[in-house]
Amino acid sequence: MIWPRKARRELAIDIPIWERLQADWPCLRGLSGSESDRMRELIASFLTSKTVSGAQGLAPDDDMRLAIAAQACLPILHLGLAHYGDFVEIVVHPGAFLVRRQLTDEDGLVHEFEDILAGEAMEGGPVVLSWDDIRPQIAADDAPQQPPSNIVIHEFVHKLDMADGQANGCPPMPASLKTRWESALFEAFDDFSGQLDAVEAAIPADIDPESEAADAFYAQLALDPYAATDEAEFFAVAAEAFFVSPDTFQRSFPALYECFSVYFRQDPVARIN
Repeated sequence: MIWPRKARRELAIDIPIWERLQADWPCLRGLSGSESDRMRELIASFLTSKTVSGAQGLAPDDDMRLAIAAQACLPILHLGLAHYGDFVEIVVHPGAFLVRRQLTDEDGLVHEFEDILAGEAMEGGPVVLSWDDIRPQIAADDAPQQPPSNIVIHEFVHKLDMADGQANGCPPMPASLKTRWESALFEAFDDFSGQLDAVEAAIPADIDPESEAADAFYAQLALDPYAATDEAEFFAVAAEAFFVSPDTFQRSFPALYECFSVYFRQDPVARIN
């Protein structure tokens, strides 16, 4: 399948391909007929206007492009592709990738270090993703249930957040929603940070918090612990849960769920009931 750049409107992704995407990615299920039609058109437009490139020897095939495009389009289903207008390229690594960072401390000393990332959204630049962290992972039956995750949604929601030049958990939105949003987001962020502190305090001293032995403790949380990094990461992680595990997210953060539903113009809980 080829998606050439064209000035005219693209044809929608055909129904068999869409049904296969829904089978592979549960977050795409439950859409109404009109929403499904809109998603098929968005995916085609996304693949025509964006370039999906490989890194480290990876050559993205059509299935990879479709998987990325479908998940990236879900948050903008009712917002429109123009919300992704500040970039063209998506770079896909076969697995987690290293990024060199520089940090200047309070004394003016510059520290260099490397981050191991599954994804990164660059302001005004590309979205970078790890394919190993995109494709579905099958967990062992006896493994602790982990909070929901979706690296594609996470990084593309960061793009929405960066639209006003700031990654602060508050993307551009009508003033009528912004006050409610900020109140709900900051309250949920503080509440989750407190929950994380309590969980970490309960981990026995002989268990490494970074080890698999600690997974059962973190599984008590509604979100991945990374959400406590700052408000921008909290928004991105919370948006993953909004689309991937909406019932749990709504129970845990009802006020924030309502704000997300208004902003994204979607009610994912209704799709699973």
